[in-house]
Amino acid sequence: MIWPKAVQERVKTGHDRELAHAYPYRSACPSTVWGELISGASTDIFFAGYTNYFVWLEQPAFIETLRRKIASGCRVRFLLGDPDGEVTRQREVIEDVALSVGTRIRISLEHLGRLGPLDGLETRFSGPEDAVNHVSLSVFRFDQDALVTPHLARLVGHDSPLLHLRRQGDGGMFDRFAEHAEELWGRGVPQTP
Repeated sequence: MIWPKAVQERVKTGHDRELAHAYPYRSACPSTVWGELISGASTDIFFAGYTNYFVWLEQPAFIETLRRKIASGCRVRFLLGDPDGEVTRQREVIEDVALSVGTRIRISLEHLGRLGPLDGLETRFSGPEDAVNHVSLSVFRFDQDALVTPHLARLVGHDSPLLHLRRQGDGGMFDRFAEHAEELWGRGVPQTP
């Protein structure tokens, strides 16, 4: 009664209040947003994209940033697709681009290798039975924020939409996507980059 109907329709009141921002393309999300979320995270950074390669290119001094985060006690995880897996090969045929999916995964592995073995840094490949679920949805978590990209049909990640979610309570969209990524992580195959 206090709020006119027009205002009620525009005010976020339910689980949609977790949606901080939506971008029509992952590439439309400014690199500064990624940088702020990475630098603001203190306990958990989780890159659960199939390749994660773009972050190495877009974030200046990313290796040093991750070293500082790990040294300060932040857990850093990377869940990647298997560069030699069947789902990777199938996705390469679908995307049909010069920079193949396997190559993009290997770029991430090369950068992770430069970090060296560090307590607090973990890398896994998604399990073969989960690869098809992993390749179609990327979840990047920074404490209570997440960037989520549902991959559309034949599009590469940067051409698919991106949602910026901020956790507001139990059972919301943030939790649902975070639980999906944790489930894939739990069945993942540990790797040494």
